[in-house]
Amino acid sequence: MGDVAKDLASGTLGGAAQLICGHPFDTIKVKLQSQPVPLPGQPPKFAGAIDAVKQTIAAEGPGGLYKGMGAPLATVAALNAVLFTARGQMEALLRSHPGASLTVSQQVICGAGAGVAVSFLACPTELIKCRLQAQSALAGSGSVGVVMKYGGPLDVARHALRSEGGIRGLFKGLVPTMAREIPGNAVMFGVYEAFKQFLAGGQDTSKLGRGSLIVAGGLGGASCWFSVYPIDVVKSVLQVDDYKNPKYSGSFDAFRKIKASEGIKGLYKGFGPAMARSIPANAACFLAYEMARSFLG
Repeated sequence: MGDVAKDLASGTLGGAAQLICGHPFDTIKVKLQSQPVPLPGQPPKFAGAIDAVKQTIAAEGPGGLYKGMGAPLATVAALNAVLFTARGQMEALLRSHPGASLTVSQQVICGAGAGVAVSFLACPTELIKCRLQAQSALAGSGSVGVVMKYGGPLDVARHALRSEGGIRGLFKGLVPTMAREIPGNAVMFGVYEAFKQFLAGGQDTSKLGRGSLIVAGGLGGASCWFSVYPIDVVKSVLQVDDYKNPKYSGSFDAFRKIKASEGIKGLYKGFGPAMARSIPANAACFLAYEMARSFLG
């Protein structure tokens, strides 16, 4: 089995583990990010993450926390396969000889390269996911032109292709997706490798146990989200913005308007559940990836 095939298979398993652990947190994050600004004197729809969980379960049952999972589950295999395979190819390019360990700075470069590749798949996937997750938060909020209008992932894709400029409609938010994925993956793989080397006491990390991989993976994921979170908020609001009556003309406009109306706090909406998700989800992802990779040789 070639290296590309091993990375594809291992990345797929890593992605599935990540999604199962992390999706409910992600649903709450998107609901908090996309809830409309309340009218003066009115409380927001959700008082915080716990309130969003309670309201979601009350209105939609526990399955509401797994809304929008169809699209990422269908593509999570591809997303993580692309991410880990692109990283594997970058590693092969940077190695001085086959089997050589890479430095932390080389892993940062590999992560950035993988981020470029994965952005083109992440953007349409997340557009579908965010719209399905956000529509229940936006419905009944009194926001103009927003109704419960999507029957499922394919319905979102069809609507974007037909009514929002064809293929461009599916790639709405590509700029902030790349602005998140490139530095985010550079940080994640860099921190992951740095912590593994720290725990191993050198560049050879092949003997590390599962506990070490879980800690390193959790820290890598948390570092990624911590570094790029405001960009993710901008991406989410652009992707759920109404096509016919847009509130935002682009990424910088969205950033400015969120900051003007809600302050810096607005750029960190949903940060709690995102961080709570990133640690177990990325720990599960890296552990599943490393175990599958060593099993495959």
